[in-house]
Amino acid sequence: MAAAYAASFHVENVFLLERNEKLGKKIYITGKGRGNLTNAADISDFFDKIVSNPKFLYSSLYGFTNEQLLMLLSKYGLKTKTERGNRVFPVSDHASDITAAWTRALRDRKVEIRTDCGVKELIVRKERERLCVNGVRLDNGDTLLADHVIVATGGLSYPATGSTGDGLNFAKALGISTTPTHPALVPFAVKETDIFELSGLALKNVTFTVFSDDKRQSGQNKEHAPLASAKGQRLYEEFGEMLFTHFGISGPIVLSASSRIAKVLSESKYLPAQIDFKPRLSTEQLDKRLISVIDTQAKQSCRRLFDGLLPKSMGPLMLSRLSIASDRKIGTLTKEERTAVGKLLKQFPLSITGTRGFKEAIITQGGVSVKQIDPTTMRAKNVDGISFCGEVLDVDALTGGYNMQIAFSTGIAAGNGLMEEGSLGNKGDK
Repeated sequence: MAAAYAASFHVENVFLLERNEKLGKKIYITGKGRGNLTNAADISDFFDKIVSNPKFLYSSLYGFTNEQLLMLLSKYGLKTKTERGNRVFPVSDHASDITAAWTRALRDRKVEIRTDCGVKELIVRKERERLCVNGVRLDNGDTLLADHVIVATGGLSYPATGSTGDGLNFAKALGISTTPTHPALVPFAVKETDIFELSGLALKNVTFTVFSDDKRQSGQNKEHAPLASAKGQRLYEEFGEMLFTHFGISGPIVLSASSRIAKVLSESKYLPAQIDFKPRLSTEQLDKRLISVIDTQAKQSCRRLFDGLLPKSMGPLMLSRLSIASDRKIGTLTKEERTAVGKLLKQFPLSITGTRGFKEAIITQGGVSVKQIDPTTMRAKNVDGISFCGEVLDVDALTGGYNMQIAFSTGIAAGNGLMEEGSLGNKGDK
């Protein structure tokens, strides 16, 4: 985006340096390979979905909206469709169609694309007591002089796609501050190993809640405190879909939770969480339903107790947690046991012990401090000749195409920003 828009202003010799063997490698993994390129919601609704520094993004998102993005890509042959949650995908369900459209746009605007071209470091000089970026030194030792460098290297997530933190290192080398980084939109690991047997089981219409670890507040010994108990402040709660995995939990509402609690989790040994399997039933309504089950199926074995309430594969785990033998008759359950069943259905406890790290994180939370960046042009405020855009910045949002739109919009702001303040002199020579 930055290269295409820089070139659209007739800036000469615009180079796009791509360390991978092809363009847009990270786009290929968005939307489970289908390419969730943006969200069709009104642009004003985006800001509720932005976790870090939404105000910084006002200028860029309103300067280039999702509607403008789709119009531009349509011009270059991309047909799109809108699905549940206003997620926008190529009609073909192939993320490669997005990169193909961008490649056509780049070639149309005469951008020189260099793949397998990693950047080792920035070339910097001092000019009137200010640092000025004057080009880049490539991995192969060659130098490429430039009037301006735009850093769009991503964060630390999915390093196999090329995001290995280079842009953060470039910023630090210039004295530009960065904020702590955390994996976000990432699955959770949990303490309770019994759920691992349910790996692959998807849950719909459940509520997932994460609490703070109030052991820190109460002064209890965290090392010996029981897990998934003594819950503190409610940090996150969302209704929707989630998934059991071989290491813990994942799915849309879990990924969103990871963005909301990334910093707190990094500072905690664990965080208590719970699942409400029946959020549309009150505790009283659920108890009446359980009474009906006990009355009408009294002679059935308890292995049938959760039929119609949960996926069949969950029954053995629930009975195990309740210490109820599967061959007992349902009619023999006591009032206390019935209450315990209801509580487990409404407050199924889990202990979040961490995330799956940057290797499985969709995005990086943290990055180049936005306090150091002009929100209109994406230029560094205290260093000349350099801009930052996309995930390398300390901006991030929830799932649904929002992060892609942020990358596109800030990229365009950076490309347009090259024409500000007369930054490009002698452009034909560099």
